[in-house]
Amino acid sequence: MCALAGVARSGFYRAWQASAPGAEETDLRDEVQRLALAHRHYGHRRIAALLRRAGRVVNRKRVLRLMREDNLLCLRRKVFAPATTDSRHGWTVWPNLARHLRTTGTDQLWVADLTYVRLAEGFCYLAVVLDAHSRRVVGWALDGHLRAELALAALDMALADRRVEPGQLVHHSDRGVQYACGDYVGRLRGRGIQPSMSRVACPYDNAMAESFMRTLKREEVDGRAYRDMEEARGHIAKFIEEQYNRQRLHSALDYLSPVEFEAQDEPPVPPGRAALVAETML
Repeated sequence: MCALAGVARSGFYRAWQASAPGAEETDLRDEVQRLALAHRHYGHRRIAALLRRAGRVVNRKRVLRLMREDNLLCLRRKVFAPATTDSRHGWTVWPNLARHLRTTGTDQLWVADLTYVRLAEGFCYLAVVLDAHSRRVVGWALDGHLRAELALAALDMALADRRVEPGQLVHHSDRGVQYACGDYVGRLRGRGIQPSMSRVACPYDNAMAESFMRTLKREEVDGRAYRDMEEARGHIAKFIEEQYNRQRLHSALDYLSPVEFEAQDEPPVPPGRAALVAETML
């Protein structure tokens, strides 16, 4: 090409060195800005993972530098959190079986939790059930009370959606009365599910559920001003079913979404494996 154009090769490379890297930097910066605006709660690691999915070879430190220079870093803030757990009750507190349990497939360990959602005038409450292996939300319910019926509605959704074999699943939660009451434990035991509960004042025992609640608040609830419970239910349903389960990248899942992670081919799980491991820890 240089010969046809009558241009010296050394001159061509000097011109390329002066312009091409800058053009590549501009193109990358444009794509980082586009992804950061489309996923406003993603940090530099997830943005870098999205870029690699698109075929770019890019270091996450370079992405961090570009996001800092363009003021695209996501910000977090603490909010008021009313209590949702009341462990002062006379129901049976079950041993913590999930603390050292390592899953090898889905529907071996579920984690459950409750949180509040602020409305324009008041609060409503959300109960969720997650599969600990894939981080997928398998059941959820939203209502204006904290009675056991709320937690049971989320559990019923999970039981209707998943294939649960008796003796293979451990259900972990905090010691709240909603999860310790006879109706809830009876529903679990009736399906052959082993209850498990966290230690006193130790949220780390239920870290996966706590992590989801934090993500929900940061990426959906805190950026909204819900008029009423019906509006909150519509937005939260869309976030859980479309964004979190199907699109959001999880670092613990090698930057796959829960649905993508479950779709991967996994080795078959020996029957009763999770329950066997749980029983050895009693």
